[in-house]
Amino acid sequence: MIVAGVMSGTSADGIDVAIARILGRDLSLRFELLHHSHFAYPAAVRRSILANMNAADASVADLARLNFLLAELYADAVLAAQKQSRIKHLDLVGCHGQTLYHQGKPSNFLGKSIACTWQTGDGAVLASRLRVPVVSDFRPGDMAAGGKGAPLVPFFDYLAFRHRTRGRIAQNIGGIANLTAIPANARPGQVIAFDTGPGNMVIDAIAQQLFGKRFDKNGAIAARGIPVERALERALDHKFFSERPPKTAGREQFGREFAQAFVKWCGRVKPEDVLVSATALTARSIRNALRRFVLKKERKFRDYVVSGGGVKNQTLMKMLAEEILPLGLRLQRMEEYGVTSEAKEALAFAVLAYQTWRKRPSNLPAATGAERAVVLGKISLP
Repeated sequence: MIVAGVMSGTSADGIDVAIARILGRDLSLRFELLHHSHFAYPAAVRRSILANMNAADASVADLARLNFLLAELYADAVLAAQKQSRIKHLDLVGCHGQTLYHQGKPSNFLGKSIACTWQTGDGAVLASRLRVPVVSDFRPGDMAAGGKGAPLVPFFDYLAFRHRTRGRIAQNIGGIANLTAIPANARPGQVIAFDTGPGNMVIDAIAQQLFGKRFDKNGAIAARGIPVERALERALDHKFFSERPPKTAGREQFGREFAQAFVKWCGRVKPEDVLVSATALTARSIRNALRRFVLKKERKFRDYVVSGGGVKNQTLMKMLAEEILPLGLRLQRMEEYGVTSEAKEALAFAVLAYQTWRKRPSNLPAATGAERAVVLGKISLP
């Protein structure tokens, strides 16, 4: 099957489309990336998404409109990717949607203990525009089975990186950073996977707040700064970092409110010192997560494969390499495995959609905390 995966992450920087050829089933599944494209959100759309993420107040009408608008933008992106790649026919599309709210832990709501999530971008609209079946809204199926609805990419990581004799860790750095640790010759139940904390999210927010930029290109601004240790220590006291996996994070923990507080914790220092401190927070929180929750259990890891938008931040990658060196890990890029770093998550949702179309499960209960493996997503037919 030729399947397009569509991903727009918590950084809300735009839409990634990965087109892949996928064959086989379950753990014998094979995939080949045929094409990847990235399309930036129009500035007004990005502002609307960020304003509505984890918002205390939001217009119901605007949320409904955004749901349909994003589906149209996803359709435009897929059609543009097809044109660029000259791939005329698609059999299936898998669309993650844009997360506006994610609450993996149940809490009381009107007398019931509720966990919930919301990925917007209507699957029926997308299917109608593309004239192709669409699988969307992947997280609720896992949550209905008692899981946290995230992370879901570990199923892909297990397929891509498992090895008979080498333990591997796949680290993705998007808006949120997450890892999948796969011991040598591991069964799915032995995989360790969870969100480690902020990836680009706090860095981007501070770049916008202090420098009026959407992000720190190549980490150039941060490279001029000196980390503020007192701010790092206070940030790393956040209760999320001490919680045991499975666990998931988002703007609910590390969004605009956290970024604003982080700036205050830095005090009266140069703006670039604040930005490099946020960059160091990502690197150090990843190192701490590895030491606390991965390497304590299994020391036989060597390969450390990094993907996501964070790989473009040279200051972050230099910090991360320094942090993991004492852990005995060898930093590698996703490109060494034949997939561009930015394509990984979109490709993962192509694989998840393929599994759903074949009526096969694609969550890893060891990663999400679900009671069982389940078929994910909802199918919209054209």
